[in-house]
Amino acid sequence: MAKLDAGSTLKRLRNRYRLVVMNDDTYEEVVTFKLSRLSVYVALSTIFVLLVGLTVALIIFTPLKYYIPGYDDLKIGREYQLMKYRADSLERQVSYQEKYIDGIKKVMQGGVPSTLDTATLQLPKDDISND
Repeated sequence: MAKLDAGSTLKRLRNRYRLVVMNDDTYEEVVTFKLSRLSVYVALSTIFVLLVGLTVALIIFTPLKYYIPGYDDLKIGREYQLMKYRADSLERQVSYQEKYIDGIKKVMQGGVPSTLDTATLQLPKDDISND
């Protein structure tokens, strides 16, 4: 296999070619382009970068971004967290209310709560001084 020289590769990229567009009926030259492989490569690379840039801009600055799977708007994420916190606090509140209602039902039916508060309350004796 022949080894390519950097100088010969650059020389091949800079070789000039002529592209002629002719009218098939009259054989008249309509357009003539003088091109090299390097200029074609640069032109195609530029077109590719511009198309990618325009596509990205179209997605970012229009509502098309909402159709991308996994896209999460920050506002929607915050609302989701707030709703989750509210649901958790409501579940906790319902649990407390259920315990309270069960306790009241036991008392109304004459049952005694399973745990009695038997601790005695000791109040400090204040010295009452006469003014």
